[in-house]
Amino acid sequence: MKIRTLACLTALATGMALSGCSGGSDDSGGDDGGQRTLDVWLMRDSVSQEFQEEFTTAFEDAHPDISLEIQIQQWNGIGERVTAALASGDAPDVIEVGNTQVAQYAASGGLLDLSDRVAALGGEDWLPGLAEPGVYEGAQYGIPYYAANRVVIYRTDLFEAAGIDPATLTTREAWLEATEALNGPEGQQGIYLPGQNWYVLSGFIWDEGGDLAVEQDGAWEGTLDTPEALAGMDFYRQLQAHGDGPRDSDEAEPPQVEVFASQEVAQIIAVPGGAGLAVERNPELEGRLGFFPVPGVTADTPGSVFTGGSDLVIPAAAANQEDAHTFIEELTGEEWQTRLAEAMSYVPNKTTLAAAAADDPGTAAMAAGAANGRATPNTPAWAAVEAENPIKDYMTAVLTGRDPEEAAREASEVITRALNP
Repeated sequence: MKIRTLACLTALATGMALSGCSGGSDDSGGDDGGQRTLDVWLMRDSVSQEFQEEFTTAFEDAHPDISLEIQIQQWNGIGERVTAALASGDAPDVIEVGNTQVAQYAASGGLLDLSDRVAALGGEDWLPGLAEPGVYEGAQYGIPYYAANRVVIYRTDLFEAAGIDPATLTTREAWLEATEALNGPEGQQGIYLPGQNWYVLSGFIWDEGGDLAVEQDGAWEGTLDTPEALAGMDFYRQLQAHGDGPRDSDEAEPPQVEVFASQEVAQIIAVPGGAGLAVERNPELEGRLGFFPVPGVTADTPGSVFTGGSDLVIPAAAANQEDAHTFIEELTGEEWQTRLAEAMSYVPNKTTLAAAAADDPGTAAMAAGAANGRATPNTPAWAAVEAENPIKDYMTAVLTGRDPEEAAREASEVITRALNP
């Protein structure tokens, strides 16, 4: 990615859409000794052209009976095209999908159950925010590919002027106190946090032991009104108050990176690529931006974060399933995950590979947070919740003075209805 933008992360996290190439597997191997063609769909910006060429050459050298054909797809339209491919008899052999969309595709019956491959692929070390969304009804359909998540991007000069060492901000309490101290002098904002950034809120809720929704006896129930979820919202309210972020919009309106670049803002919560975008808009920020993981409740564990990223799946209709397993084993293995992290500033798919990101401060901060990453409730119906998104309305209601319990109860009821059509 070199992590691109929040829009790209959202596309990764919500699995927005393949466009372009149709095309299935051409199983041309046979008794004549011809090569089998392995058809793979990867997403735009998933890999660079250089990485793709290096991997393809190495893979085909190691497996001379397989010809690798990688088609780079666009995020726009991914849902419709993947759904159509899975329903056809001419599906590609491997598809990259957004981690939170695996359940939707698995529910259609169009994916191959990969549960028997988990141990061989090192599944005990997978990032939970990639592995857990890859499971549907107890079976593993998605194999973790790479991750990205939000970190705190901060102004080193403003922290230094306030005498604050970011290395000491290892708990939410310390972070809140520092943010309060950074807020106020000559219009400076301790943090720019828009009122409807529900991805950030989710992490605070998870830190408190709550969730957005839970499954009980085969039915899903919205749980924003639990004491744990209310505590997460209360922390969000306290943090958001130490800046001028709008209470009725999210990080895209106005783009928070533009605000960060144009005003005296000490911190934002964003993917690390936001720092580069801020410098593009305001070159005076060059050398003045740093990163640290979102702090947790206690110093021993970083804060929970929403994990965006991708999983790899094999369609049930794929013609070359064994070759597809071989492809996934190599691309998600230690060598190529390390190279991918170095080339693209991704978080590798396993906690044991976090050192691959150590030389990039932003990615290192992401990797630290990714170890405590989560994803949205693992149900195909979650897309209906995001379409209506009562969480955003709930957040605005609390930040503008409504009774939190009442607002949370109403939002939970909307979530429950959406999850049980």
